[in-house]
Amino acid sequence: MKQAALVTGGAVRLGRAMTLALAKYGFDIALHYHSSQNDAKEVADIIKSYGQKCLLFHADLKCVHLDKFMEQVYAAFPYLNLLVNSASEYKKASLIETDYDIFDSQFALNLRVPFFLSKEFAKRCKDGNIVNIIDKMTKFNSYHYMSYLLTKTALEKLTQSAALELAPYIRVNGISPGFILPPVAGDTENILKRIEEIPLKRQGSVKNITQTLLHIIKNDFITGQVFFVDGGDSVNCTGKSLEMFHSPYINK
Repeated sequence: MKQAALVTGGAVRLGRAMTLALAKYGFDIALHYHSSQNDAKEVADIIKSYGQKCLLFHADLKCVHLDKFMEQVYAAFPYLNLLVNSASEYKKASLIETDYDIFDSQFALNLRVPFFLSKEFAKRCKDGNIVNIIDKMTKFNSYHYMSYLLTKTALEKLTQSAALELAPYIRVNGISPGFILPPVAGDTENILKRIEEIPLKRQGSVKNITQTLLHIIKNDFITGQVFFVDGGDSVNCTGKSLEMFHSPYINK
């Protein structure tokens, strides 16, 4: 049976890796991109070399009618059965530093877009999967990224709630990556420091994310779950400041 996936932000970084992994697995690809035209064309050529169909869909999803966007995708791929909400905006700004533009822009792309694309997918597709790319930061109160954190926390709740509403025909799950790809401007010193904080003491790879994505697709008894692929980072709350109270020498 033919399968097709819509991947938003599928031309670069994690989106690119997931797009190529899905194509290798046998999906035709509706590849959305905004500003990465050259990257998108390159990915499309690779997918076609795998023997899969790939069409490019250029859009600033924050500014388009998402019902019409999905209508175009579905017209090209009437056998669409997977939506990967990968496109995201990441800006560092605390509560005090956040202005209306930062707040509105991040909520538009990180929450409103996956919300309404999921709605439009469910209206057209009678069965299939929705996978939301979240962030392990939802386990922390990272106020330096206030509006970003709020969008991803809400996306996590959307994943769980939509899984209930859209069952039993559409499964909805999430992936929360940890330290997989550093920021574009990341320096070596900070990268090494960051790795030292991870329980598994290493940086993840895009393969760890693509393996999780394919696991979700293959296992048809999974829905409403958020998979933290982060080397244990999200559970690394050991309360080091309390260690002194548990020392075997404390009363000696």
